[in-house]
Parts: sequence; C-alpha cells; structure tokens
Amino acid sequence: MRKSTFILPIVVVLVAAVMSSIFIVDEREKALVLQFGRVVAVKEDPGLAFKIPLIQQVVKYDDRILSRDVQPLEVTPLDDRRLVVDAFARYRITDVNRFRQAVGAGGITAAETRLDSILRSQTREILGSVSSNDILSSDRAALMLRIRDGAIGEARALGVTIIDVRLKSTELPSQNLAATFDRMRAEREREATDERARGNEAAQRVRAQADRTVVELVSDAKREAEITRGEADAQRNAIFAEAFGQDPEFFEFYRSLTAYSRALKGNNSSMVLSPDSEFFNYLKSAEGAGRGALSSQPSQQSQRTPVQAPVAAD
Repeated sequence: MRKSTFILPIVVVLVAAVMSSIFIVDEREKALVLQFGRVVAVKEDPGLAFKIPLIQQVVKYDDRILSRDVQPLEVTPLDDRRLVVDAFARYRITDVNRFRQAVGAGGITAAETRLDSILRSQTREILGSVSSNDILSSDRAALMLRIRDGAIGEARALGVTIIDVRLKSTELPSQNLAATFDRMRAEREREATDERARGNEAAQRVRAQADRTVVELVSDAKREAEITRGEADAQRNAIFAEAFGQDPEFFEFYRSLTAYSRALKGNNSSMVLSPDSEFFNYLKSAEGAGRGALSSQPSQQSQRTPVQAPVAAD
C-alpha cells in the first residue's frame, strides 16, 4: 500500500516529464529550441523532436508563403502628380535563426512592421523616379520588379525572402479627383470641338466640290443641248428650204397662214393696217376670200378692221 502510494506519483511525474520533452514539428512550420532565450537548436524537418523540460522552450514559425498588405501611401512621381498606391507583398521566413535574432519575441507582428517600412520606402523611391504615365502604363510590371529587388536586400537582414510585390491599385487622392475629372472633361470637349471643326471643314470641301461638279455638268449638258438644238434647227431649216424651194408660191402661202395664226388669236382680235397692206393678200384674192375676208375699198387712208382668225395648220 505504501509502495503504490509513492510509485504512482513518481510515474506520473516521469510521464509528464517525458511528454513535456517531446514536441511535434509540422511540415508547415519551423521550430527553434530556446534555452534561457538563446537558440540552441533549429528544427526544420517535420516529425518528433525533443527538448529539456522546464529549461528549454520551443518557438514555432510559419514556413509557408505569407502575404502582407501595405497600408496605402501617397507617392509623388516626377511630374508632381500625386498618387495613392495600394500594394501587397508575398514573403517567406527562410532563416528562422536570423529571424529570431532580428525581431526577438515580437515574432511575425514585429517582422511585418519592419517589412512595411521597407516596402513603403522602396515604393516611394522607385515610383518617385518615374512619371505618373509610366506608373499607369505597361511599364508597371517592371516597376514592381524593381521594388521587389530593392526590398529583397533589406529584408534579408530579417531572415525573410520577399517573393513578389504587387501594386493593387494606383489612384488619385480624393481631393484631386474632381479637378482631374474637370480637366479630363475639358480635354475631351476640346478634342470633340476639334473633330467637329475638321468634320465641318471636310464637309464644306465635299459640298463645294459637289456644287462645282453640278455646275460643270449642267454647263456641259446645256452646251451640248444648244449644239444639238442648233444642229437640229439647221437641219430643219435645210429640210424646209429644200422642200419650199421646190414650190416658192406654196411656201409664201404657208408662211402667210402661219403669220395669220400667230397674229390673230382668240375670237375677237383687232388690227390697224393700211388699206393697201400686203398682209392679207391671200384673204383679198378671189380664190382666198371667205368668211371674215377684207374688202379692198380704198376709201380711207387707214382703216380699223376687226378680223376673225382663220384656222391654219402649222
């Protein structure tokens, strides 16, 4: 009874001592064995490991790739156009012994605070050496590489390797957005006005050319029409001359009838003629006398005679 009373506590103490001396290193972690604050062992391989109970303690750090968002910061490029840059970095703890020496008991929190300072400094330095157009153009990828390369050297003192640095957004400060939008709107309006002016100028040239072409076409058409009409009149006159030349008396008779038809229009036409006028010779003759013929009485020097127009074929 007395032996079991003493043996059981001893066994419990031994089991507790053994259990406290064993720790497990996960494949996603690295471990440091500290003795009175000094590093005595580095455990990077996953599995079981041992330490001295009560004297030594174990500190574990994440061995995966970690991400750190940098607080947005203002940078001033070469053209003095301030920009608000939001960036983040991916890093990994590669030397846990140096990491412990650099940050002490602060761990990841202290390391990320110093990492923020490094990234902000490099971002301001690199982006301040170029213009805002370079930052907003396709050269942005090259600028991110320069920031990463500059931060790698400084982060190495922390036992950290920076894998990548990315700029998530690059924006204007809120107090400058309205002025920038107004300037952009004015530029677009000026470009639109220039485009409209060039369009109106081109339209005027096209209209002037079209008007000139119309005038030229109409002039050419009229000239050709006049030429054709003249040639037709000449041909008609030649045909008339040839036809009437065969019988001059008939030609004179035809011309007289045409003159009557043109001079005596309507149902009540009046003409003032000399009694001996030859205009109505064909109406005075015995062969041509008919309705409305004039008598040849030489009683007066002049006579007003109403005459009804004869029907003559043209």
